[in-house]
Amino acid sequence: MSQLPEIIRTIDRVSADVVAKASAYQAAILADVAGRRGTMHGRVAPVHQSMKVAGPAFTVEVRPGDNLMIHAAIGLAQPGDVLVIDGKGDLTAALMGTLMLSACKKRGLAGVIVDAAIRDKLEILELDFPVFSAGFNPAGPTKYVPGRINHPISAGGAVVNPGDLVVGDADGVVVIEREKAPGMLALADKKVADEAARIEAIARGDTASKWLPAALRAAGLLKEGESL
Repeated sequence: MSQLPEIIRTIDRVSADVVAKASAYQAAILADVAGRRGTMHGRVAPVHQSMKVAGPAFTVEVRPGDNLMIHAAIGLAQPGDVLVIDGKGDLTAALMGTLMLSACKKRGLAGVIVDAAIRDKLEILELDFPVFSAGFNPAGPTKYVPGRINHPISAGGAVVNPGDLVVGDADGVVVIEREKAPGMLALADKKVADEAARIEAIARGDTASKWLPAALRAAGLLKEGESL
């Protein structure tokens, strides 16, 4: 059996049309319609709460504290891609800073998601480019250790395959499988409409959750016929 190369240059991406439509939804809406799965750990957060990103995942796996493969990925990724980096959640050294992120912006990438530390926070805020990370550390990385590009990874505890749809905002990051992404959009439309209707009802004074009594009975907290 032949082994896959460590660097895979050609991948199937979620379509630009799906990305454009998905970018209009909150990550929370997409997470709900995807079955409340595919979300990254809360440690992976935007550098600024206003940052949003949507695009196909261009995956990178590195050894903790080494960014050799990220440099290679920046040169290989296409405009609109989102670099998603499995840095093992390590916070002992920054994997990226202003220089690398400026290169990502110049190359037209949609954003960067790093399950590890980065640095140059104030300069990144001025860069006007979506960056999500697990934290910050002023220490620089090494550039010696081989890794992998465009293999399946785990970032923030979520499985990410090359080309999957990734959407991030102030709440965090959700990953949806490339093949399932188109089918999520109609469900997201309905979810948004349902929530808008519920907000209108609350504004009219209808604050009761219709499902709550049955759920409390099922949990053994209310007897049959009993109410709050």
